[in-house]
Amino acid sequence: MSQIKRSVSMFSLQDNYARGKMSLEDIFKFLSGLNVGMELISDQMIKGAPCPSDATLDRWDALVDRYQVGLVCNDIFINTNLYRNRTLTTKESTDLLIQEIKQANRLGFKLVRLVSMTPPEIIEPALPYAEKYNVTLALEIHAGMSFDHPMTKAFVDVIHKLASPYVGIVVDTGIFCRRHPRVSSNYFRHFGTSEAVIKYIDGIFERGTDPKRFYANQGGYPKELTDLFKNEQDETYAMFSDGYEMSEFSKLDEHMPYIKHFHGKVYEMTDAGIEYSIPYDELIRYLDEKGYRGYISTEYEGNRFVLPGDEVKEKAQVIMHQEMLKKYLDALER
Repeated sequence: MSQIKRSVSMFSLQDNYARGKMSLEDIFKFLSGLNVGMELISDQMIKGAPCPSDATLDRWDALVDRYQVGLVCNDIFINTNLYRNRTLTTKESTDLLIQEIKQANRLGFKLVRLVSMTPPEIIEPALPYAEKYNVTLALEIHAGMSFDHPMTKAFVDVIHKLASPYVGIVVDTGIFCRRHPRVSSNYFRHFGTSEAVIKYIDGIFERGTDPKRFYANQGGYPKELTDLFKNEQDETYAMFSDGYEMSEFSKLDEHMPYIKHFHGKVYEMTDAGIEYSIPYDELIRYLDEKGYRGYISTEYEGNRFVLPGDEVKEKAQVIMHQEMLKKYLDALER
């Protein structure tokens, strides 16, 4: 029987929350109905984070007690650009991380996701606090900044050096795209991106690679692509396309002992009940074979590509993704 579990990131419901269509309690009800865990974004949903008031904490405790939703992960951001004239010092960033560790413990989370640009040098001085408060620190390995990115590599080197159960990684499944997201293409097409450029980017994936690696191997945009640029939107589309990577699952092999969590990226769930770009059936079989026992947390990102005037169908996409995950996990038991 597979030990892989399911949860939902609150990134998936940010439009509903920001527009007042769902309150925090509505979200707890929704997750309880799906029988899945919660990945919180405390900066978004906890007033005063990382130092909320007693009243805010009392309200949080009441929701946790009432709906019994599993608390899986809290996504945090060490914002090193708080000031216009300088970045935060290492001590300032470390102090912020310590506050976040204490908050995660108080809210009931044992895992925090560190955003990709977190300075690696703040982890070792914060590690005693992670141990004291029983909170694991895990860097997100995100598409566009995968394992070969210098800053990511520096962080992963720290993880391997410390070899602590309180330090690890969160893998974003956007590094496993087999196709460029169709919703992105449709969005940029609406604002003027030419068909020739869209077709060229799709062709990169059809060759078995991704724009990030393809551009790097070419030393930048190849001339055959720049010759297709007819407007600013064409170049913008080409630039953003390198945020979708086509890595092999085996890329995770050496890092498996340090993988604490997965972001199950969703750009578009199709009517066939599959994610358009990412082969989740293959990924789940791979993770099960490797003995992964953590969560896959639905992270719907197609909300940023909804066309003007169209409805943002966050809840529907989350439900479809969860149904897909459950189907693939149930199939492992047959």
